[in-house]
Amino acid sequence: MSFSQLGLSPEINQAVVEQGYTTPTPIQEQAIPAILQGRDIMAAAQTGTGKTAGFTLPMLERLSQGTRARSNHVRALVLTPTRELAHQVWQSVEKYSKNLPLSCQVVYGGVKINPQMMALRKGADVLVATPGRLLDLYQQNAVQFRELEILVLDEADRMLDMGFIHDIKRILKLLPARRQNLMFSATFSPEIRALAKGLIHDPVEISVAPANSTAKSVTQWIYPVDKSKRAALLKHLITSQNWQQVLVFTRTKHGANRLVQDLEKHKINAAAIHGNKSQNARMSALSGFKSGEVRVLIATDIVARGLDIQELPTVVNFDLPNVYEDYVHRIGRTGRAGASGEAISFVCDETIADLFGIERLIQQVLPREIVPGFEPQFKLPESKLDSRPIKPKKPKKPKQPKPASDEGKGTATPTTTKKPANRKPANPNSKPAGSSNKPAPARKPSNSGNKPAASGNKPATSANKPATSGGKPVNAGNKPNGQRRSGPRPQRSNNKPANKA
Repeated sequence: MSFSQLGLSPEINQAVVEQGYTTPTPIQEQAIPAILQGRDIMAAAQTGTGKTAGFTLPMLERLSQGTRARSNHVRALVLTPTRELAHQVWQSVEKYSKNLPLSCQVVYGGVKINPQMMALRKGADVLVATPGRLLDLYQQNAVQFRELEILVLDEADRMLDMGFIHDIKRILKLLPARRQNLMFSATFSPEIRALAKGLIHDPVEISVAPANSTAKSVTQWIYPVDKSKRAALLKHLITSQNWQQVLVFTRTKHGANRLVQDLEKHKINAAAIHGNKSQNARMSALSGFKSGEVRVLIATDIVARGLDIQELPTVVNFDLPNVYEDYVHRIGRTGRAGASGEAISFVCDETIADLFGIERLIQQVLPREIVPGFEPQFKLPESKLDSRPIKPKKPKKPKQPKPASDEGKGTATPTTTKKPANRKPANPNSKPAGSSNKPAPARKPSNSGNKPAASGNKPATSANKPATSGGKPVNAGNKPNGQRRSGPRPQRSNNKPANKA
């Protein structure tokens, strides 16, 4: 079957041919006719199977038959979990709609919001967005959904894992009830089905591959190596294998930065992409990698999905992921659209448990190969495939906002009522303000004015006589406890009490 047999317009078919595609993938072959009929879709497909075109092409076909979007209005909304995926989807829409009178915009965080608000003034037939930035724009009246016809949730399982469930529910309340809903996910987990309940109406379910399966076009193997020698092994493989384009995954942002510095010292052009980088820096690194200016791209799992590089030959897991499903998405960056690729993983004695978990997930034992000169100090135990079913993980809980009264404040410290000076403090090492360990009458008066309160702790206006020492009143000045007096203490006659004029 060819794309021309799927019911797409000549303008769209021409754009598809210009991109070098002639035969639809299984997910495209099943999803495109159903979407053209106006049906809701729940589609599960492994990464690299062409699902972006699977919803983009029929969506553009349906939009081309209606009226253009008005100012600040949107006709089709595509929600994605990451900025990189949003940019990737937007690029696909732009390519496939080049021969159509349709407009497409993309909005995400990490960049200034004003240019996005200005672009939405003209309206957008297709808007690709991340949930947080979309809500910001709606709160500023920059986008309206009254004319929305199609909603697409791309990588729905990833959005739940990243804690976007509350943002998604808030967005759904803003949309018109009558619309077409398209949900694409790697799996149909119980959480995905719970989200689909009430959202998807009489859906067509499409599943073209088993859950968590890896593409057959990707050759996988592991290199046992000591943790301290992984960087040296990576440099050895890059130079000896003459890798000109390799994507390397690390667990942490700081680890990615250190690895870039190490490679740069050996004259290997590398760049890092992770959450601590600005959006402009991330896009610059990704653009340089696609163009060939950057030889090695070091990334965290922020680009495990949504990164589409034509004929990317090699992916290296410098660190194995602790979320085993991410392994499938990482190596899915290579071997896309029928091309072949290789996925290499470094394994040390500290990460052998992660290897066993990944092998259990994908239900295959990965072959091992030891590089001469990088033999591990401790031999790794052999893998034994565990065929027991894996319990689904609960999605990540979103962070709850702090109460308004606590915003910008630190931890509240409870206040305590001051005890009278004549009582013993709860902590024998602490002193109330202006008090002393010795009773006040036992101390000699001084003209310094820095004397503690009277031991009786009675105000000067009471009928009782003030406590004296040596015939002189201790607190005759009637000053607050702990407050210093400037100048010499005034002398009073012993014949008159302090409370009389």
